[in-house]
Amino acid sequence: MNRADKSGFANWWFTVDRAALLCMLILAGIGLMLAFAASPAITGGPLTAGDFRYTARQAAFAIVAIGILCGVSLLNLRQIRIVAAVTFAGALIGSFLVLFIGADVLGARRELDLGAFSLQPSEFLKPSFAILAAAVLADRQPLAIPKPVVTFLLLVPALVILLRQPDVGQTGLLLCLWGAMLFFWGMSFVWVGTGLGIAAMLGFAAYEIFPHVHHRVQQFLSESDTGYQAGLALKAFAHGGLSGVGPGAGTIKYWIPDAHSDFIFAVAGEEFGLLLCGLIALLFCILTVRLLLRSAGAREPFSQLAGAGLAVVTAVQAFINMGVAVSLLPAKGMTLPFISYGGSSLFAVALTMGFALAVTRQRPQIGKRAMIGDDPGFFVGSAA
Repeated sequence: MNRADKSGFANWWFTVDRAALLCMLILAGIGLMLAFAASPAITGGPLTAGDFRYTARQAAFAIVAIGILCGVSLLNLRQIRIVAAVTFAGALIGSFLVLFIGADVLGARRELDLGAFSLQPSEFLKPSFAILAAAVLADRQPLAIPKPVVTFLLLVPALVILLRQPDVGQTGLLLCLWGAMLFFWGMSFVWVGTGLGIAAMLGFAAYEIFPHVHHRVQQFLSESDTGYQAGLALKAFAHGGLSGVGPGAGTIKYWIPDAHSDFIFAVAGEEFGLLLCGLIALLFCILTVRLLLRSAGAREPFSQLAGAGLAVVTAVQAFINMGVAVSLLPAKGMTLPFISYGGSSLFAVALTMGFALAVTRQRPQIGKRAMIGDDPGFFVGSAA
């Protein structure tokens, strides 16, 4: 295969960000390896033998996720907008249905039981909203209502539904994404500062209104009580040290309730040590910077905004998960993209990164000089 090949696959291969794609595949591979390490702890216990059913499920989820990732990255900009609009509407409807038919877990309703696996529709709100917000903000046609207001009105139904579940974490991520999109759009620093002030007030309101948020913040600020899972996670990192205790040799993972999902970073720390944890953090940094640079180099404002927003929301989610695991942030049930167990998380991040690869594809501009009359400087360009 070479650049003279005009097939669809060759066109995709030479225009997609292969470095970012490689980072995504490596992270997904690490996720499968850690699912293999965590599965016995979830299906068994310190004194009982577990099995690898979670590993098999995660492998099946990964195959579907790679299909989503590659399939979405093939879309053109118009198709991306259509898929995002359909996804956002479906995620809103699904999140609304969760309020009535979703499983109640510790007082919160966030998932729909589909039999083979549970689906969390709110996970798909983030990538689809990033695309829709970018489409609104990048539109050259003036609107009767200011564009930031339009994007906020688009976001309001999702925020109301998420707070009813309640899911303060996803609410905060969506607001963070919205603020990042407005920042990249060019909003003045005065309004950026105002937005940060409003965000701080909303955070304090959540602390006062939601008992579980109040408890987790108080626990985080306490000098004596780090919390059950956070305390075990710190012990897992200490046990693993620099290079870890070895694959399958971890013991603290058997006591961590969410070792396969929210605290899988602690499993990485115990069995593979600081080396793997550092590699995971480095891969997320490379992926984020790479997507931001490709977005900055895009010709279309839509691609610039969408690519930057998608990169930022994934980076923030990864930072929150890893920050919670090492007790730099209050406990929050949030998955680590590509790595945590679960179909919803894996499919949503595959959709997010598929969108990011699609909008940052470098479609070359092919031009030719045409002699029209006596003007040899006339330039006719056509997009490849």
